[in-house]
Amino acid sequence: MSDYAVRELPLFPLPDVVLFPQQLLPLHIFESRYRMLLQSVLESDKRFGVVRIDPETREMAEVGCCAEVLQHQTTDDGRSYIVTLGQQRFRVLNITRETPFRSAMVTWMEDEQVEDHSGLNDLSDSVNHALNDVITLTGKLQGQEVTLPDDLPDLPRELSFWIGAHLDPHAAGEQQALLELTDTHERLKRQFEMLDHTRRQLAARTVLKDTLSDSDSDTDSTDA
Repeated sequence: MSDYAVRELPLFPLPDVVLFPQQLLPLHIFESRYRMLLQSVLESDKRFGVVRIDPETREMAEVGCCAEVLQHQTTDDGRSYIVTLGQQRFRVLNITRETPFRSAMVTWMEDEQVEDHSGLNDLSDSVNHALNDVITLTGKLQGQEVTLPDDLPDLPRELSFWIGAHLDPHAAGEQQALLELTDTHERLKRQFEMLDHTRRQLAARTVLKDTLSDSDSDTDSTDA
């Protein structure tokens, strides 16, 4: 269920960038308006909203994620390098100002209450298994060991946010759709379908690679 608490939040629109809760986002602040935004948030609660801008339509998404500044370093010429952490998701209600930077009234968003915990946990396990298969097959094709981080989230909702954040960076539209969902089961279901599709493609490429490798070995043996 959504939390209907409303507040004003400075916005940082970014082309094809989708921030998820509990994910890190480093940013380079150089435009004067965003320097002012950073100064403003550092003087308050260190929070601002990250929202995706569609690079083709230039339209701003209605749902974004609050970012909290964890670290910041400002150079002599006024540019800043910051590290932020995704917090709550929000929905933009209305724009309150456009200059010097954009601000909006927002309402916080949360996933709906889970009724079928067993089914959700089973789906989460399937997603985890598919994710591991994708990583293993990717490593095999690349000829190197690829591993998942030790701190991969265990809880279904947090796992779905982590996977959403680590999709192909060219899939920002799909990332935005996942961010906007308030049904953990539906988010994991979509991610399982994507991972399963990728797993099947990688498996086929692995078989082809092994077949070609065996064929080359047979040719070498014959030549010998």
